[in-house]
Formats: sequence, structure tokens, C-alpha cells
Amino acid sequence: MSWTAEVVIVPISGTTATEIAGSVRDLIASGELAPRDLLPPVRTLAAELGVNRNTVAAAYRQLVAAGVAATQGRGGTMVTGMPQLAREGAGFGGRLIDLASGNPDPELLPDVLAAARRGEYRQPLYGAPAVDPGLAEWAADGYAEDIAGQPFRVLVAGGAADATERLLNAYLTRGDAVAVEDPCFLGTIGTVRLNGYRTAPVAVDHAGMRPEALRAALESGARAVVCTPRAHNPTGASLTAGRAAELRAILAEHPQVLIIEDDHFSAVSTVSYHRITPPQSATWALVRSVSKFLGPDLRLALVAADEETARRLETRLSAGTMWVSLLLQHTARELLLDPKARARHERARTAYAERSARLMKELNARGISTPAAYRPDGLNVWIDLDTPARPVVDALARRGWLVRPGDLFATGEADRQALRVTTATLTEQRAREFAADLAAVLDDPDAA
Repeated sequence: MSWTAEVVIVPISGTTATEIAGSVRDLIASGELAPRDLLPPVRTLAAELGVNRNTVAAAYRQLVAAGVAATQGRGGTMVTGMPQLAREGAGFGGRLIDLASGNPDPELLPDVLAAARRGEYRQPLYGAPAVDPGLAEWAADGYAEDIAGQPFRVLVAGGAADATERLLNAYLTRGDAVAVEDPCFLGTIGTVRLNGYRTAPVAVDHAGMRPEALRAALESGARAVVCTPRAHNPTGASLTAGRAAELRAILAEHPQVLIIEDDHFSAVSTVSYHRITPPQSATWALVRSVSKFLGPDLRLALVAADEETARRLETRLSAGTMWVSLLLQHTARELLLDPKARARHERARTAYAERSARLMKELNARGISTPAAYRPDGLNVWIDLDTPARPVVDALARRGWLVRPGDLFATGEADRQALRVTTATLTEQRAREFAADLAAVLDDPDAA
């Protein structure tokens, strides 16, 4: 088969959208299709394969959703190769004041090295238990009340993103749709795109996932849901008890769907955890990373899951990493069981809440309004704009501030113009200065 864009001859095959998309991905993986190669026009490929044009169009949409192809209007669909993904903390530095990285405050993190030296630790050998018993016991005690009587097992993964990827891969195949928040955590966006899943965007407001949007995503065929119950990144939204009950009722109508709750801010959140997983759900997992309150370099997350999901996750962990470093698990256990841990978490919880509230107060004082019910939790504040965000980001950079535009976090049509501002280290003076500069920029985006 050939077409021009430079002439490329490749054997694309398949009779369904998933098969055609898979064939193209295989050709990319083998090097037979390279970045900037054009795929054949929809009509041409449909005729070659003897399928409906809509089938080829659906295959191309899967490729675009996976980030390995891009549409160019009349210019056709072009191979992009490996998706270039935005990630937290990347590419920052210099003389700009960093309100973009999404990082916790280092001053609020514990002394990891001191904790690693405490307690009894022996070098594990192959075949050792994959989960530190003390850590598993601590996690099980913490999960028991939140999971409300459902049986579960606790495993350890290499962070929340690692757990989410392995859980999705345990149940889904590429081309399957995953219901995710819109806007969404960058790690989840990357996981979905790199594994060839399709995003089913679920709009978010001040109370988290919107029920009607979740229902639409499920009715469109989403086979998994990834939800942040509190301190949603990037918006800071948290589920209320009422909202969680609405989502639970909807998910009860789809008991076959995998539910992953990413409770990444658990120990230092200012709000209670409200579960969205109903008793009817057969496959689910509650994931709690320690990165935000013990440190990003402690690459582990505690995962509570039903027996079948735990078995599948355990198999994938044992076939790959075999276990998450037991030295890291030992260190996390010592930090979590430390008698001073509760006070340390309370200090961080209070500091982060005060810093986000400080920025909200300064913004409102300058006429930059936020929804009355919006009470951000976590490390970030989300500021909706009535003007395109990118020029505002550029103008703020000229004034010395680094923030992120909201479209980086979009899983839908990217039409929500907003800024994400990391407030983790924001002082009172800087909050005042930033709010003043943002107000000035919004009055005149071209001003330096």
C-alpha cells in the first residue's frame, strides 16, 4: 500500500478499529512507520481493507488519543512517535519564582536518612515477602475504617502512578476507554496515553467529578474509572459526602467497571475521605502514596484492593520489579510509626491549608473571583480565567512568576482557560505580590 507524503509502503491490516490501530502501532514499534509519516486517507485505507470509513476514522481517533498520531485537518493524520508528555517538576529553575512545580515544601518533609537507620533491617534475598509486615499492618489498620467492612488485601507499588498503570494493565487492553477527571493529574494523563487507552473525560467542579459527566463516560463504554477523592491535582477539589454518594449510586449501575481511587494526599488532607466505590463493584483499588508527606523519593504507594484485583496486581509486580525496595518500605514504616508523625502531619496540613487560603484571600481582594464553595485542598490553587491562559502565563513570566496553564491538564477539548498555581511554599508577601501582578496582567496581558 502506498500514498504520498514521501512514498511509504506499509502493510496496515485489520477489520475493526482496534485491530487497525494496533497494526499501525506495531508498524511504528518496528520502525516501518516513522515520526512525520502520513497515514493513508480514511477513504483510501477503508477501500484497501474492505471496511467502513467510520471504522478507519475510529482507529485514527484511537491513535490520536494514545498520542502516537496527530490530525492536521486537510493535511491528513501524521505519526508522532512517542508522546511528549508534560510532567510535574520538569524544566523549572532559573530566576523565576516557581509556582508551577507541584512539589511539596521540603521544610515540611521528615528526615528520611535518619528514619532509614532506625529499627531492624536485614538485606532481603530473592523469595523474601514483598511487603514489610509492619507497614502492611499499619496500612490495614488505616484502611479498615475507610473500606467499611469489605474484604481487602494490602500491597505496595512504586508510587501512585505505578499502581494505576499496573491496575489498568491488569484489566484493560489498548483502545479501552478510561474515565478520568477533566482537568486531570499529569501522571494519569501520561499513563492513559502511553498505554494506548482512550480518555473518557469527566468534568470536575469544586466538589470533584460531576455525576452527569461520570454517567456519560460510563454509558459511552468506559471500562475503568480513575478518581481523586480529595486534594485533586490540579484543581484542589475534594469530594463532599453528598457528591461521593451520587457517584457511588451511578457506579453501582456498572459493577463490572474497575474503580481506582487515588487518595494521594491522605495523611495531610484537611477534609475527610469519602469513598465512591459501591459494595456492588467487583474490582476496585484504593491507592495511597506517601510522596506528598514523606517525600517524592520514597517511591511507594500502599494499595488496598479486592482479592482478585490484589492477585492480578501482585502477579504484575512479581513479574516486573519483584518487590518495591524493602529498604524504602522499612524507612516509610519507621516514619509512619514514629510517635511524632501525627504532629508532623498536622503541621504540614495546617501550613498547606493556610498558604492556599492566603492566595485565595489576596485574589478575591483584587477582584479575581473564585466560586464561593471552592476550598482548595493540597498543594495547588486553580484559577479560572475569562481570557486565553497562555498569554497570561507569558506575561506573568515577564514579571518573574512561573505558573502552569490549565490546558496542560485537559483530557477533553482543552477549552477551559485557567492557571494552576502551586502554593506549597507561598509566603504572605509573595501571595500579595503575585495576586497584584496577576490582576495587572488581566487588566493588560501585554504589559511586561
